[in-house]
Amino acid sequence: MRYAEFLKKDGVIGFVAPSFGCATEPYRSAFDSAKKEFARRGYILVTGPNCYESSGIGISSTPQKCGEELTYMYINSSSDILISCGGGELMCETLEYVDFDKIKNSPPKWYLGYSDNTNFTFLQTILNDTASIYGVCAGAFGMKPWHKAIDDTFRLITGKKLRFTGYDKWEKESLKSEENPCATMNVTEKRITPAFIGSKRIACEDTDITFSGRLIGGCMDCLVNILGTKYDKVADFNERYKEDGFIWFLESCDLNVFAIRRAMWQMENAGWFKYLKGFVIGRPLVFGQEMMGLDQYEAVLGIIGKYNVPVIMDADLGHLSPTMPLICGSVATVSIKGNNYSIDMKLI
Repeated sequence: MRYAEFLKKDGVIGFVAPSFGCATEPYRSAFDSAKKEFARRGYILVTGPNCYESSGIGISSTPQKCGEELTYMYINSSSDILISCGGGELMCETLEYVDFDKIKNSPPKWYLGYSDNTNFTFLQTILNDTASIYGVCAGAFGMKPWHKAIDDTFRLITGKKLRFTGYDKWEKESLKSEENPCATMNVTEKRITPAFIGSKRIACEDTDITFSGRLIGGCMDCLVNILGTKYDKVADFNERYKEDGFIWFLESCDLNVFAIRRAMWQMENAGWFKYLKGFVIGRPLVFGQEMMGLDQYEAVLGIIGKYNVPVIMDADLGHLSPTMPLICGSVATVSIKGNNYSIDMKLI
């Protein structure tokens, strides 16, 4: 596994928009605020040509221009790290214009983003044996003040922190709007992190579980689109790193509980879940949804419960903030004690 150098003091941050750009409010003001904060901290900034674009369908520009921007900004030595402007809808269409071979043959560079950015964070690891960071996009750094999760992400990209613990509360409804583009997180809900062995829930007072493996995963909405395509080289990846075993981290955006269940079924039947060590499942955007007797827990556990490995549910991961940054491709140790959990990543 290839790991990039972390962002150094006075380093250069590059911004790219292979998914949505920051052309409209509140995203433009949040992005501008983030850039001012990075500049205040002494970093040089390079902005890709699509960052303020909105001419594309579900992405910032045309698939070709988005793919070419990502390739150029990655292989070009003018930036030390890349941060995506945002998530979106159709980043999958850019993949044929991303030159994964050129990227693989270039010095590794950290890429930070989540949601639709799974199309690169996941494939960069699977295809190129290069670690990436699944975490907040550029605009999140524009909030005032920073939530601890944003500070954690900054400390990760600067190499100051690789171990993260669950946050006390989460955000059910954001206060971010066109009128208030830099609102900090509206954390109102107490975090409860159910833990399971297989499909059996472990009582909080009895929970004391530790498991280790190589982290891999992302947003299920995107992963199922990759599945079965020419980019699906998960079987090869699994065999290369089978001695480590795998911890899959998964979260969802637009999927309802039945779509989550179908996504889990697809991934399992494609053979993705081999050499399992455990799962970390983020809060789904449809948190609390129940349809015809199916809830967010059974949607997942009904498929993977039979593997009898540890499963953390409602983790700080995904579209209901805060989200902790995870290094896709790293070897992690996950520890759960009571309602508290930690993820400690090593670059090996």
